[in-house]
Amino acid sequence: MPAAVNDPNRGFCRDCLALQRSLSARCEACGSPRVLRHAELYGLSLAHIDCDAFYAAVEKRDNPELRDKPLIVGGGKRGVVSTACYLARIHGVRSAMPMFKALAACPQAVVIPPNMEKYARVGREVRAMMQALTPLVEPLSIDEAFLDLGGTERLHGRPAAIVLAEFARRVERDVGITVSVGLSYCKFLAKVASDLNKPRGFAVIGEAEALGFLAGQPVTLIWGVGKAFAATLEGDGIRTIGQLQTMERNDLMRRYGSMGDRLYHLSRGQDIRQVHADHESKSVSAETTFDTDLSSHDDLAPVLRALSEKVSERLKRADIAGKTVVLKLKSKDFRIKTRNRALADPTRLADRIFQVGLQLLERELDGTRYRLLGIGVSDLSGTERADPPDLVDTQAHKRALAEQAVDKVREKFGRKAVETGYTFGKGRNAHPPETADDA
Repeated sequence: MPAAVNDPNRGFCRDCLALQRSLSARCEACGSPRVLRHAELYGLSLAHIDCDAFYAAVEKRDNPELRDKPLIVGGGKRGVVSTACYLARIHGVRSAMPMFKALAACPQAVVIPPNMEKYARVGREVRAMMQALTPLVEPLSIDEAFLDLGGTERLHGRPAAIVLAEFARRVERDVGITVSVGLSYCKFLAKVASDLNKPRGFAVIGEAEALGFLAGQPVTLIWGVGKAFAATLEGDGIRTIGQLQTMERNDLMRRYGSMGDRLYHLSRGQDIRQVHADHESKSVSAETTFDTDLSSHDDLAPVLRALSEKVSERLKRADIAGKTVVLKLKSKDFRIKTRNRALADPTRLADRIFQVGLQLLERELDGTRYRLLGIGVSDLSGTERADPPDLVDTQAHKRALAEQAVDKVREKFGRKAVETGYTFGKGRNAHPPETADDA
């Protein structure tokens, strides 16, 4: 490999990938200001890649009229923000913000409902491009993943940093969205780095600078430190990671248990977690947010049935089944409940998912008004042992045969060709399912 590639002072241009012979602020070849230099640039190989404002970016790609407008992808006035483009973020719009607050902050924003099937297709396309770089790709969600390119330098003929920059260029050119890259020596700091210069970012955090970089950061930068735990730490006078760096491990563990051990190591940039390739889904689910809070069986059951059919459709399409049914509810004060039940055998049938979900739901019908309902399955497997004959529920086999017949009709004429008694003309107070998780 040319010596220039291994010279940390000679960075490269992220736009044209030309190696730099001087320390000029702009690329010697194309004049771009996006020249990347770092003392450890060519020795690091663990990366975190995150798509920029993913849902909004896909929508802007598909509709150029949205390109220069603030865009919010979310579930209507009673829903929450799934993603906001960077123009909307300038006005203070953030993910998970209630829609009424988002529209108050940015009333000129265009709001569109999420199209999860489209986002999943684009996410799989980007992930396939990642897997062409290295077999060690660990997805975190539909639009982000860890990659370990250690040992792939000979394969690509270039260091990991240049390979990742070329990857970002190809995603922008071939997929039509942008990504940000974080490069470091451990997972924790790679993920932190990917968020530093969004959008179209590429940040590097090396081992030599880790302690100094972390010292001035707030404790909330540490994975697992949310608002509640941050308040606990602040009550103890701890606001910055630098303060944690001065504390003994035993003291932190005595105060905060196993979380104290995490605080000790991550505050010092110590993270021994490896990148594990995981191409299998962990769950499949669908959920929706209501325009008006609902509390009754008659209102909620039709929505649950429609969501169960959506989950079943995805399971069948992927030829998988799940052994645990999970119900999700969010009350009007944003408190989330999850209830689950393990089955004797895996299922992919809408009827079985719905029947179990309905039993879980009925236990929560105590007058509480809910703004969101979701259903899903986890503990996924193949379909070899799925849905055997039920010796207790003798009608289950007939319902399964009826479902198969309905599936065939819908496959030929569309989903609306056949509706059940639960869903026909009912459940219209809800938005279309917002999520279909396969991560």
